[in-house]
Amino acid sequence: MKQSRIIEAAIIGAAIVIFGLLFKVGLDNFTNRNRQVTVKGLSEIEVPADQVTWSITTAETGDDLQRVYASSSNKINKIIKFLKDNGLKDEEIIVGTPLVNDNETDRWNADRIPFRFKIKTVLSVTSTDVEKVRGLISRQGELLEQGIAIINNEYDNPISYSFVSFQEMKPKMMEEAIANAQITAKQFAATSGSTLGKILSADQGQFSINSKDENTPQIKKLRVVTTITYQLKH
Repeated sequence: MKQSRIIEAAIIGAAIVIFGLLFKVGLDNFTNRNRQVTVKGLSEIEVPADQVTWSITTAETGDDLQRVYASSSNKINKIIKFLKDNGLKDEEIIVGTPLVNDNETDRWNADRIPFRFKIKTVLSVTSTDVEKVRGLISRQGELLEQGIAIINNEYDNPISYSFVSFQEMKPKMMEEAIANAQITAKQFAATSGSTLGKILSADQGQFSINSKDENTPQIKKLRVVTTITYQLKH
């Protein structure tokens, strides 16, 4: 009987020890599972724009519609010749539909004006040869010498630059952003006396393309920010 009680006590004691170990492991796992850090990783680079769009707007006025249209068409043809003589291709030039305004039918125009008709035409240049187009933009004076006035304002003559190769850059930038996030997380873990565990969650990254500044729209700033949550271990 005494020996039986000793065996029972030993079994109970062993069970208590095992339970305690399992409880500790479970508690440690629970603690580690709830210890985490969320960090952001950044990748940023400046690149030259690889596409430019230049909208060239001209206007012709007069009282004889046929003459106004003929004069407008002549101007457009001269602009096209100027562009093609300087290396642009047909597929890079698109001529929009002429917009005709008859001032005699414009009941909102209360002021008397010296002409009846106005024809406005927009010619758009879209090219991947950004520097060539930029050179032509700076040579608009050559068109003035031919009697061709280009309407210059931010609405009628916009020039826009873009970086269409962004999709090719995304994987590399995302990889760099994740690496930078991991560096930050490791520094935090070391400071808190922990070690960095597995990734618990991560987003696809927020991508943006902006001009470097208002004076250099032909230089684009590519940026990706990713948010990653890591597990921390004791």
